[in-house]
Amino acid sequence: MIGRLLRRDLRRTFSGNALLPVIFFLLVAALMPFAVGPDGKLLARVGPGLLWVAALTAALLPIERLIEPDRASGYLDQLALSGLRMEEVAAVRTLAHWLGFGPPLMIAAVPASALLGMSGEALARTLLTLAIGTPGLSALAVATASLTAGLRQASALGALLLLPLAIPLLIFAASAAGDPRAGALQLEAAVSLFLVAGAPFVAGAALRAART
Repeated sequence: MIGRLLRRDLRRTFSGNALLPVIFFLLVAALMPFAVGPDGKLLARVGPGLLWVAALTAALLPIERLIEPDRASGYLDQLALSGLRMEEVAAVRTLAHWLGFGPPLMIAAVPASALLGMSGEALARTLLTLAIGTPGLSALAVATASLTAGLRQASALGALLLLPLAIPLLIFAASAAGDPRAGALQLEAAVSLFLVAGAPFVAGAALRAART
């Protein structure tokens, strides 16, 4: 049952507006030089942080489509009747969301880094931080979508919830991409692991409440 659910979620993830977060990520990266200015050294120095800001804003786009359509259609009730726990549903949804969000974002970071004039070493560090941090972003997005499912203006509420909670991950990831010796990479990994481990339980409780 979990395998079928994962395949369904993957089909939905890679259909429709699957490329919208990636396009938005590239658009933000392309606009950043206009805001910062033409100083190439400055752009290269702040480039990793700018890419992480772009990744965080791109994570906001699919929030209202992660949970609400299944809640409104009664699909969550069918999953509950089949014996699946809501925590399992949230974990599968997190994995499917990351597979459609994390790897494409890392691929898009290559041309985005060229727009910002980043060196190959800075790009490699940024890709490492994205590989470690994007699972935490996906887990946080699914938990936020579960908490706002069924509420009016869920996308705006989701942004208000996700952005403050993602700040520690953003700070440590940007620091690790800029200075690998600062120990921020370990802190980023710890925050991302905490989010991946804890978000399914938060999302599961929220999904049970949304079904009642």
